[in-house]
Amino acid sequence: MERKLPFVLAITGASGSVYGLRMLQYLLEIDQPVELLVSRGAHAVMKEEMGLEFGLDLKAELIKYLSLPATSPLNLHRLDDYGASVASGSFRTLGMAVAPCSIGTLGAIASGLTDSLIYRAAAVTLKERRSLVVLLREMPFGQIQLKQMVTLSEAGATVACASPGFYHKPQSVNDMIDFVVGRVLDQFGFDHSLFKRWKEDAKPIHGITSV
Repeated sequence: MERKLPFVLAITGASGSVYGLRMLQYLLEIDQPVELLVSRGAHAVMKEEMGLEFGLDLKAELIKYLSLPATSPLNLHRLDDYGASVASGSFRTLGMAVAPCSIGTLGAIASGLTDSLIYRAAAVTLKERRSLVVLLREMPFGQIQLKQMVTLSEAGATVACASPGFYHKPQSVNDMIDFVVGRVLDQFGFDHSLFKRWKEDAKPIHGITSV
């Protein structure tokens, strides 16, 4: 039987942790296997922005929070586990998204650092010529960050900014979140209806209710 290749998702400590959580929710809803990496900074941001505090069993608590079945195809990795599947190029994946991507993570990936499994997984994604999308939310950008974005772009990554469109007439914060998440998923060829596309109709999709 044909097995779905997993999708690597990293959630780091930039503002906008809801983007990563919504992406995770959508992917698992369509039974897309996900290899998940969550930084310490991401935990702090989720507590600050969304009032979320997770215990020792992060995988089970995330699945419960996102109203997903316990059997959801989610694999959570420790960031110090350099023997993890995503640390090797021979482990095939659909690609990787860092959503949101902190400025520190941007700099580390652009510099080729590998002292975190997030950085290592991103380096593997680039060297294997797979799709890597980094979703930034910072504004404004300094010259250093702009140069790092160019470096990643030249290396084959897609640099995206969490800028929702308004032509689809969003009616809620969830609509704007889904627009950004949907545009990231577009880069990997996912066929979804998270937002109304230009000159197209789209069915409404239920998002994270706590936003």
